Amino acid sequence: MSKAQQVVALVQEKRMIQPRIGCKKLYFMLQEPLKILKIGRDKFFDILRANHLLIIPKKSYHVTTNSHHRFRKHKNLVLDYQITKPNQVWVADITYIGNRKNPSYLSLITDAYSKKIVGHYVANNLSTENSLKALKKALKNHKLGAESLIHHSDRGLQYCSNEYQRILMKHSIRCSMTQNSDPYENAVAERVNGILKQEFDIDKYDVDTKLKRKIVDESIEIYNELRPHFSNHYLTPNQMHNQSELKMKTYKTKNQSKNVFALV
Repeated sequence: MSKAQQVVALVQEKRMIQPRIGCKKLYFMLQEPLKILKIGRDKFFDILRANHLLIIPKKSYHVTTNSHHRFRKHKNLVLDYQITKPNQVWVADITYIGNRKNPSYLSLITDAYSKKIVGHYVANNLSTENSLKALKKALKNHKLGAESLIHHSDRGLQYCSNEYQRILMKHSIRCSMTQNSDPYENAVAERVNGILKQEFDIDKYDVDTKLKRKIVDESIEIYNELRPHFSNHYLTPNQMHNQSELKMKTYKTKNQSKNVFALV
């Protein structure tokens, strides 16, 4: 077997579990065998290109936010906020999965420091109850420290509702919300949505809600346990979440007054 064939076999093995993981992540994950094969970064990319294994990002957009409602909209508390450890800021979002005939909605709670998905729930509608189930799952599975946690989201009806705000107040969680339609204001949540759709194909299956939940459960388990993030110094979300020594990567937007969390 040639070196190129061995590289293709290594990539295919990784993509059996993470079918659309990007080439930079693959290069990091395969560093040891590639070193033995004496395959550098450029050669690795050339082999993937020659074998049609490069990933072309998919683009899709569905509006899931209804900010035209009577409930109070909260200020953005995370602009230039220094995040230094897990369970300091959680970001929440709802993303569309499925198709027009069989739509579903995935509510996510993600830790902004580690990028770990700490709570999620799949439903066939956008009711507040479903977003609450994701939040309650996160609260059940993660002990919060003495320092007050910030919950950051868009200004959607679900997050502004009395029921949702009541749970946040019960657990002494401060509420933060985006102030406009700038996607950078909730960039971590938007990026995690994209990873689950683009790399794990969670929205391509035309199946019932019960089966979609199983698919999403398995995908999130793999994401948390196995997918390295550049913003986590190439640690997985679980690895990053279980320590607090590393500094979270950030970068500046065109508006230099705003720090934005590094994403991928």
